[in-house]
Parts: sequence; C-alpha cells; structure tokens
Amino acid sequence: MSDSIKSGNSKQDWPDNYRKAAEKAKDARIRAFYQAGCPDPQTPIKEVPLVALDFETTGLDADRHSIISIGLVPFTLGGIQLGNAWHQIVRPQLPLQQDTVTIHGITHSEIEHAPDLADVLDTLFQHLNGRIPVVHYRNIERPFLNRALQWRLKEQLRFPVIDTMAIEAHLHPKRNPSRWQQLMGKQPISIRLADSRTRYGLPHYAGHNALIDAIATAELFQAQVQHHFGTDTPIGDLWV
Repeated sequence: MSDSIKSGNSKQDWPDNYRKAAEKAKDARIRAFYQAGCPDPQTPIKEVPLVALDFETTGLDADRHSIISIGLVPFTLGGIQLGNAWHQIVRPQLPLQQDTVTIHGITHSEIEHAPDLADVLDTLFQHLNGRIPVVHYRNIERPFLNRALQWRLKEQLRFPVIDTMAIEAHLHPKRNPSRWQQLMGKQPISIRLADSRTRYGLPHYAGHNALIDAIATAELFQAQVQHHFGTDTPIGDLWV
C-alpha cells in the first residue's frame, strides 16, 4: 500500500473549512455546496461519493482562456453511474481559435447557440454537491471553475480534489530517466491520462471529449485504488 499523496492542501481541515465558508457565502448555490459538507479525512474511500470531472478549455491559462465543455460522471469504487453522466457545451467568453478547435473538435456552429456557463450552474452544482471531484491534472478544473465563478458570481470555491495525475506522479517519482539512462535507451514514463490507463490494462478511449475523459478518469482512479492503495484508505490520504 502506498503512503499519502502530498500537496499544500493535504493537511487542510476541509470539513471545518466548508462550515466556515457556508456562513460567508453570498450566492445560494455556493452556500448549498458548502452546506452539503465534506467527509472527514479519515473516512474510507469506499464510503465517499465521488464525481469524475473534466473541462475542455480554449487554452491552459485560466486568466486568458475559457471553459468550452463540461463532462462529469458520479461514481464510487463500486461502480460508475453512467445513467447520471452529464455533458454540456458552453459558450466561451472569447472567440474560438482554430488551433483549439483542432484539439477538442468543438466547432463555431456548436457554440453559437450554447448557453453561458452561468445558465447551467444549477445543474453543475447538483452534480458536485456532496461529492469529492476526481480529475486528471488539477491545474485545469479547479482554477478554471474558480475563475468562471469569480467572473459571474463574484465568489469562488475552495474544495479538495483527487488528482489521478498526481497519484501517477507519486507512484513514479523517477519517471524521467537520467541522461545516462536515456543513452542506455530508457524511456520516460508518461503520466498523461491515456498512457496511465494503458499501464492498468484499461481500454483506449478517444481523448479530448470532456465526458469521455471524465469516464476515463473514474476508471483510472478505481484501478489505482485496486492496485496501489485499498478500499479502506482514508480519503485524506488521497485528496490534494
């Protein structure tokens, strides 16, 4: 069994943070999110409701780019609730660039009549409330969501996530070979979503669709727990 994943957020008292934030929240949706609560960090992961979350964005900088689609699927270690999955294209604040269209495949015509993120926040929060988000690379979902909420509601969310990429980085600390190892032919170990799934024998899915990537992330986390941790692992050892 591996030890805990370390980050600056690992030792936060998230349940207490949620209680305090609920008292300060001005928007009813933000308040309801915090009032839904956060599990105690000692709660076994098998008892925690989870939601795999993925955003497609127009770029990597939350201050200059926008969310263009949302994909999420609720799950537990026992199963993925595909019937409750949700995928939504949203209209970005800035025009699409052709190079990003090539990556995510969302076209100008698809976003022309898409809603603004503000119009689907109620649905988004219905899926998030009471669940711990699971993402692959937390430097997308958390900052982009906070930037979008700050822009529209003048508020932000502070919440823990499980980052399957951070778990892979933790499991493969020497993934980048030394210069000598490179000369000997050793290849670096990729912690990208598709490559990480391959190591667990999971099937290949086409990438850059928010819902498919969310499902892929949920499956990856289930495999990570099965192979390296255990269903009784405290949630506080895994969130960041």
